[in-house]
Amino acid sequence: MMKGKTISAQDIVKKFNIPYHTVNYYTAIGLLPLLRKEGNQRVYNSQTVKYRLNRISTLSKNGYPLNLIRKKLVGI
Repeated sequence: MMKGKTISAQDIVKKFNIPYHTVNYYTAIGLLPLLRKEGNQRVYNSQTVKYRLNRISTLSKNGYPLNLIRKKLVGI
């Protein structure tokens, strides 16, 4: 995993302008890996989130469905 700063789910929503339920869904299916949970707050690696959201966006625009995007990003 890349080193760097961390970001919360709420900050992902604000910074990348995506709905909170999308962050939850991407986390649940493994597209956004958690670093850790701190109480009620989920913490992610900010570089990993930025890279993955950019790849998801690019691949989606090129017609890839989420199940294939997931295979490309996490190999599952």
